[in-house]
Amino acid sequence: MIQPNTGRPESGVSRRALLGGGAAAAVALPLTALGAVPAQADGRPRRGRDSSVRDATRFLQQVTDAYRGSGPRLAQSYQDASGLTDIAFVYDNAVTAIALLALGDDRRARAIGDALLYAQAHDPEFSDHRLRQAYHADGFTDAGGMAVSGSQYGLVGTAVGDMAWSGIALAQLARKTRDNRYAQGALWIGQWIYDNAYAESGLGGYTFGTTAGLAEHRSTEHNIDTYAFFRLLASLTGDRRWQDRAAHAWSFVTAMWNPEAEFFWTGSDDGVTINRAAAQLPEDVQTWSWLAAGDKRYAAALDWAAGNLATTDTPLRTNSALTGNYSVSGIGFGSGSLLTDPTRNIGGQSYNPRPDVAAVWFEGTAHLALALAQRKGAGDAAAADSLLHQLRSAQDRLGAGQKFGGTAAVPGGLVAASSPLDTGFGFGYYPNLHTAATSWYLLAAIGANPYRYL
Repeated sequence: MIQPNTGRPESGVSRRALLGGGAAAAVALPLTALGAVPAQADGRPRRGRDSSVRDATRFLQQVTDAYRGSGPRLAQSYQDASGLTDIAFVYDNAVTAIALLALGDDRRARAIGDALLYAQAHDPEFSDHRLRQAYHADGFTDAGGMAVSGSQYGLVGTAVGDMAWSGIALAQLARKTRDNRYAQGALWIGQWIYDNAYAESGLGGYTFGTTAGLAEHRSTEHNIDTYAFFRLLASLTGDRRWQDRAAHAWSFVTAMWNPEAEFFWTGSDDGVTINRAAAQLPEDVQTWSWLAAGDKRYAAALDWAAGNLATTDTPLRTNSALTGNYSVSGIGFGSGSLLTDPTRNIGGQSYNPRPDVAAVWFEGTAHLALALAQRKGAGDAAAADSLLHQLRSAQDRLGAGQKFGGTAAVPGGLVAASSPLDTGFGFGYYPNLHTAATSWYLLAAIGANPYRYL
């Protein structure tokens, strides 16, 4: 998502709105190289696994309750000083709800789910159960009771990926709580995606959504999300039509496979031509494809991501935010993080990473840790443990003193990136505490796959 370092976001477009593709020119590293740099002088995070999970869980709970402790509510995505005030991205909240549900906090997971249902029923312009990209966590509703989207940041569009993740969260809630309201909300989302984004022409799959200027764009990530969501709907409802609709999404994903280099391209700008831009190949489509389908024919995508996107951030790296003797390893956002133009700023800010190394993207590092642990190949468990070690070290060392809701500092979370990070898609990530990064860390730490029923 958008990660402004000051008060102005860059263009109001999420990372899910930007497509492209290409092979990174980085040198591949073996899986055993991941996490090789120690977190501290003694090589150990300060917290053990159980303590770390407890602290990260408390972080999500406190952020969810930052503005109100009861009733429907959304969690603010980033710390107060991120430049996004109280903005709550629906993707971040969907992942947060799933993590809380997996950890046994049904009450707060339901509070987020109830807020998503409320937003579905109280859009000021539409009555088709769509969700906007983001809402306000504090000023969630206006005087008339309508849900307030992030219009001052341009966050008013509806994207298939965001809808699918919200549907996944509601489906998980329906299965866990047996509350039919969540099942109905998930079905409405599924029907909206099918009615508004199903594409027969060209590469098939599902289009981006209803965001202006992106009508023909088709994202590998969105189709992975839709595939997983529709499979959950098929199981939840017993309606086999959702299986067929899921297969339509997966056919697009497999069309994005590069068999020579063994990775997935990121999508298509026109629905016909695969984007092959070298600086626009993201990590998430590699790892999420495995988490969603577990298809061994595409298992090598994890190795591509682990090798080509591996990075270590150190205090001596140009424009690193790290200090002292602390270094951290993990995964960058994508090929663009390692191929960035050092003469250009990130979002207008004076942060120009060197092109040969990048900051660590902690959400993506957690994606890879979970995917490797679930693949269970030779060396996968050790590589996943090493990545989790690095995530715990970041939890210990980064983001201290950052606040949510203008109250006291909220400890225990993970920042989005170790230093300012160029994604290669025209926006950046920054060292701001982030609910999605923390949620994905928790899912990886407890081995819960959000694409499958918990």
